[in-house]
Amino acid sequence: MMKIIKYKNRSVPVYFPTEKPQNYDKLNNKLQELEYDFSFRKKWKTITSVEMVRDVAIFQYNDGTKLYLEVS
Repeated sequence: MMKIIKYKNRSVPVYFPTEKPQNYDKLNNKLQELEYDFSFRKKWKTITSVEMVRDVAIFQYNDGTKLYLEVS
């Protein structure tokens, strides 16, 4: 399943399994915690997509690298 997440005036698609929609809410909460983290906000500008696997968000960057973030 795919939803669009909007954070800091930028929209990014989030892919997650259909049986775990609560992980999408956990990701929203985690992004609110990172609101004042300047280094994350800088990285957010280059993220192309997010994939949720259990309690981990995998951020895919433009250059193909990935950032793994625990959202639980």
